[in-house]
Amino acid sequence: MAVERIACGDELPEGCIATALSLTSPKEACRLALVASTFRSAAESDAVWDRFLPPDYYDIISRSIDGPDSLNVGSKKDLYLYLCDNPILIDGGTKSFSLEKWSGKKCYMLAARSLQIVWVDTPKHWRWISLPESRFSEVAELLDVCWFDISGKINTNMLSPDTRYGAYLVFTTKSRTCGFENQPAESSVGIAGHERYTHTFYLNPQGGRRQYRYQVVPRRLGIFTHHMARILREETEDAPKGCHPKQRSDGWMEIELGEFFIKRGQEAEVEISLTEVKGGDRKAGLIIEGIDIRPKE
Repeated sequence: MAVERIACGDELPEGCIATALSLTSPKEACRLALVASTFRSAAESDAVWDRFLPPDYYDIISRSIDGPDSLNVGSKKDLYLYLCDNPILIDGGTKSFSLEKWSGKKCYMLAARSLQIVWVDTPKHWRWISLPESRFSEVAELLDVCWFDISGKINTNMLSPDTRYGAYLVFTTKSRTCGFENQPAESSVGIAGHERYTHTFYLNPQGGRRQYRYQVVPRRLGIFTHHMARILREETEDAPKGCHPKQRSDGWMEIELGEFFIKRGQEAEVEISLTEVKGGDRKAGLIIEGIDIRPKE
């Protein structure tokens, strides 16, 4: 990189070095700050970190439920790092916003309250609860459904351009989970009017397992009825290979639903859905925090 070939950075004014650093990335700027004291000073300047923040960052933080003044930070670098480590609640607490640390790309989580969940307003099927470990005031607890259907949307202009994103269901369990052991769920992710990414996965935290039961029943042969011994045999084997939930650093679990690419200047809805409606089994025990939308590595 040209900026590294400058002999210790002493030949250029700090302002010029700051301009050069602002054209790199947060990761590169932090690395180059180790080269020389001039680089270190330039890498701390607001001019550098203002370029690393999204162009509409002030509009986003002004939608914080606590107001923009609640972010009590000093420099633009402090603000950048705060947004990397502390997702802020926006739009009435229906979304959270943060930044991906090494790139500055936008990350959002759609709260369960902002999703379309079939039967969510029927108390015998779902209920809204509060959990101290959730960033949102409410999460959705699955009580009893056969038709499991969740969907959500986000506009492409809210996301970083020229970026590949992944969508992830974020959930946990507080009681015994049932109904997801044998039948995989299906997801669909894509930009409206374009090809969709489809995916099959297991929501059972222990992974998909299949159980077989064989029984010999009485048979009637001619005029004789032979009551044969009742034989039961059960065996458990690994379900077909697929994706299973993974533990997150915040204590929740997640499963990838799919991915999509945001083109510069594109304005459309990203549509995300997941269903399990084929098995017909009673399903219960999941707690849905939301759908996480973040850049893929």
